[in-house]
Amino acid sequence: MKSFLAFLCLLLCTCSRSNKLIIGTDATYPPFEFGEKSGELAGVDIEVGKEIAKALGREVEFRNINFDGLITALRTGSIDLVISSMSTTPERRQSIDFSEPYVKTGLAVLAAKDSTIQNAADLKAPGRRIVVRLGTTGESWARENLKDAKIIALDADVSCVMEVVNGTVDAWIYDQVSIMIYHSKHAEKTRALLAPLREEVWAVGLKKGNEELKAKVNEVIQRMRTDGTFTKLAERFMAKEKKMMEDQGLPFVFELK
Repeated sequence: MKSFLAFLCLLLCTCSRSNKLIIGTDATYPPFEFGEKSGELAGVDIEVGKEIAKALGREVEFRNINFDGLITALRTGSIDLVISSMSTTPERRQSIDFSEPYVKTGLAVLAAKDSTIQNAADLKAPGRRIVVRLGTTGESWARENLKDAKIIALDADVSCVMEVVNGTVDAWIYDQVSIMIYHSKHAEKTRALLAPLREEVWAVGLKKGNEELKAKVNEVIQRMRTDGTFTKLAERFMAKEKKMMEDQGLPFVFELK
């Protein structure tokens, strides 16, 4: 009897898991993924995940996982997708698949107000102290290109920002949208250098070999692009950032061409 009940419990858990689309995200990255006071997750990427689940006819569950653990969670099968402002890189493609891109951005620089850094070349001066977010393309770019700098890797955006604000580092290397947001919050202590060090695209991460799910995700992204859904999400979550990029003559992140 006990063995039958154990089997029944396992069967019920398996069925419950199969009916859900489980999406991993690091909800510390507004306006793409963040936690609201109610405890619910919100943001552009959360809406993308909901659209994919709706198209699949499945209930969606979001799991808040630290960014450097997302690929492991995907590969081990504890989540079905990663939707977390993740850049596609050759290194990541060795272990997971990606959908078509839905965002085009670039690595930018948040410089301390009193730092002498004015452009990418200035980052390479000997003795620079550069902060990066652990596990991000900002970290990999800095380690590849800034051989004479002291690289400080931290595991939270806020920690990186405060290093710049307090003047303990010369600069933080991260994506354009985040640099704009954090500069606007600390305009008296920082400068935003938005000319991209390198252009990047973000996409949905999938476990290798799941071509059926990948095709469906691509279909949803294409539909959201053509029916104006991404435009509406920009108006809802990113109106200020869109204006800042337009003012600097930069293409907005949903303009992939």
